[in-house]
Amino acid sequence: MTKDQKPSFKERLSAFKNLPRFFIMVWETSASMTIVNVLLRVVKAAIPVVMLWVGKLIIDEVIFQIDQENPSYQNTFFYLGLEFGLAILSDVINRGLTLLDSLLGDLFSNRTSVKLIHHAATLDLYQFEDSDFYDKLERARRQTTSRTVLMSQVLTQIQNIITIGFFAAGLIAFKPILILILIVAIIPSFLGETQFSAKTYSLTRSWTPQRRELDYLRYIGASDQTAKEIKVFGLAKFISERFENLANDYFKANKKLAMSRAFWGAALAIIGTAAYYGAYVFIAIDTIEGMITVGQLTFLAGSFLQMRNMLQTIMNRFSQIAESALYLQDLFDFFAIKPTITNASDGLIFPQIIKTGFEFENVSFKYPGSKSYTLKNLSFKLKKGEKLALVGENGAGKTTLVKLLARLYEPTEGRILLDGKDLKDYDLNGLRKNVSVIFQDYMRFQLAAKENIAVGNIDEKSDQEAVEESAKKSLANAVIEKLPEKYEQFLGKRFKGGVELSGGEWQKIALARAYMGNAQLLILDEPTSALDARAENEVFIRFAELIKGRSAIIISHRFSTVRMADRILFLENGKLLELGTHSELIGTGGKYAALFNLQATGYK
Repeated sequence: MTKDQKPSFKERLSAFKNLPRFFIMVWETSASMTIVNVLLRVVKAAIPVVMLWVGKLIIDEVIFQIDQENPSYQNTFFYLGLEFGLAILSDVINRGLTLLDSLLGDLFSNRTSVKLIHHAATLDLYQFEDSDFYDKLERARRQTTSRTVLMSQVLTQIQNIITIGFFAAGLIAFKPILILILIVAIIPSFLGETQFSAKTYSLTRSWTPQRRELDYLRYIGASDQTAKEIKVFGLAKFISERFENLANDYFKANKKLAMSRAFWGAALAIIGTAAYYGAYVFIAIDTIEGMITVGQLTFLAGSFLQMRNMLQTIMNRFSQIAESALYLQDLFDFFAIKPTITNASDGLIFPQIIKTGFEFENVSFKYPGSKSYTLKNLSFKLKKGEKLALVGENGAGKTTLVKLLARLYEPTEGRILLDGKDLKDYDLNGLRKNVSVIFQDYMRFQLAAKENIAVGNIDEKSDQEAVEESAKKSLANAVIEKLPEKYEQFLGKRFKGGVELSGGEWQKIALARAYMGNAQLLILDEPTSALDARAENEVFIRFAELIKGRSAIIISHRFSTVRMADRILFLENGKLLELGTHSELIGTGGKYAALFNLQATGYK
């Protein structure tokens, strides 16, 4: 089924196969709450029938006592008390079920959200760079909250079916033809709801990209991160008009469907109402002719009315459950996505001390679905303890190279070796702990200052001494000491009491993450771009001194900084153009020398 097609009846029916898996997840959330919920619903299912029968007894008893010279009120009061007790019990059970559904729904939502976060973390980085994947992620994310009502719907459905079974027994015993009339009453409405539920699902699914854009426009239109640009460039009208136009298009599509659904729903409901009053005629005639009592008239009329309403609700809910089950498939489809970069079951333990270093052997990389290579036939060695600078114009493949080293990407061709063994053969978690990367677009977490640093080695988040030592190494301690709550201070303006930092201050916080762990390879991908040339130079001199004995890769556009590296690798169009020390590359008079001299001239 494509996103623009509405699901067929067979597809909607097959969606019910998702329910067993769904209820396994509900059971795993809380077995005790699930059991109590089911037991209460079984009791609740019998109450409407019993109350109608007690009502029948009350009416027959009242009519009987009217004809007595010395009427007795004992049975009447007993039946009234019994009905009162049933009403109280029904209300208590209803409130209990509401509470259980709410608590179990919240737990399910929390548990599923946690599971989604963990699963998303296992997926490949390139998948997050694909718009179709984001659509799947968005649909799955919505299911973590919106599908919790499905549990209540299914359990209520079962409860109503049990109740209908009791009602049906009474109708069959007194007037079997009422069952046939009932079927005629509810089938048209059921078919109509089924058809419109399918159209609603199709509309919602096909508009996923547009709804995601609406969420994005809503965010950037009122965000602390975009406020400056919106004011400076006068973007408010542009964003609001774009949002309004897109929102109106969706409103019109949804309005057309909603109006059609309302019209046909009302028309088909008339058929059901006519069938009910047709049945009422049969019951009234039998009462007048003395075939049944007035109490039985009340019981049968009430049973037929409640059965008709319940069956119509069941049929409508059947469509809603089918629709919810179709949406539920989006959640399961997301969980079914598998990463291509996986951890070997018998992965090699990452060496405590790297012996020889990393080596690229004819490594090429291109993104899935792309025809052009980002890196092509790249071969070089990163020796143990060596500081290697990557230089090249934007788009040369520098960031892609470091992502390959961290196994965020996998080589399309060739291989990367560590101490002579393929990087794929090593335990993935051990590799990630020993390769620390601070990217240019590092995350500014709206968390406490100490947590912003601790993300560099989150297992040691409680080690305050390590956090403070890392801050000193990156010079972030001077920034933090000025904050009102020091290391407990929330950074960013998203939450109350948060403090925003300058670009350079944020970069020092990010750099502190690199010092948090004991990674044997540290990679700085232009994380100091907000610092001036002198400050960046000081940071890198300090960085080189603090990580002696460990390997490092430094990416920077400032040649005055990269010259301090042991060797410099110049990339152009994804290929290795030059490799050597600063002196060697200047001596060859190649591309590096030309760009270095050009940049140096600018500082004169």
